[in-house]
Amino acid sequence: MMAPRVIRIVDDDDAYRAALTRLLEAAGFSVRGYASAGEFLLDERGTQQPGCLLLDVCMPGPSGLELHDALARRGDALPVVYLTARGDVPTSVRAMKSGAVDFLQKPVPRTTLLAAIETALDRDAAERAARTRRGEIEERYASLTTRERDVVDHVVTGRLNKQIAALLGMAERTVKAHRAQAMSKLRVESLAELVDLMRELRPPPSQH
Repeated sequence: MMAPRVIRIVDDDDAYRAALTRLLEAAGFSVRGYASAGEFLLDERGTQQPGCLLLDVCMPGPSGLELHDALARRGDALPVVYLTARGDVPTSVRAMKSGAVDFLQKPVPRTTLLAAIETALDRDAAERAARTRRGEIEERYASLTTRERDVVDHVVTGRLNKQIAALLGMAERTVKAHRAQAMSKLRVESLAELVDLMRELRPPPSQH
């Protein structure tokens, strides 16, 4: 059963936060409201459940941008939609560079807001699925012995069993046995699947 998706609102304007909560609850969402970045950070439930974050920019104490940066440093990748009454180009550029889904000017039309939220929820679902998938792959890889990892490292570079045997100083049949065992533990059935899996585990460096 999928965990309920929660929309978190961090905005120091009590009346706006209450109105936004009513609107979103009427649209079928679960909502949590916070009057400051600090209040949000003190809530241990903050980023565990699926959902997204609707974030004001200018607030007493840490700003929305500072909260966003703090969450990124903690590794909490909750998608952010900014809602602000005082947005400017440099702020919006910084927000988008930080990975925000959208940067919206108050008052936000209902349809625009709901569309941004759906985009954020889709991103959250995709990122959570990717993290789960990566965790599963890392768990499978951790089950390999040192020798099985050595063999896999050579296999994915395209080396033949006899070449790997010569490099590792073992019989070819031993290489075949390690290779078969590793593929079984990694749950792949072909060289192509093995290469793809290892690429997921160790993405190539970005080219800039």
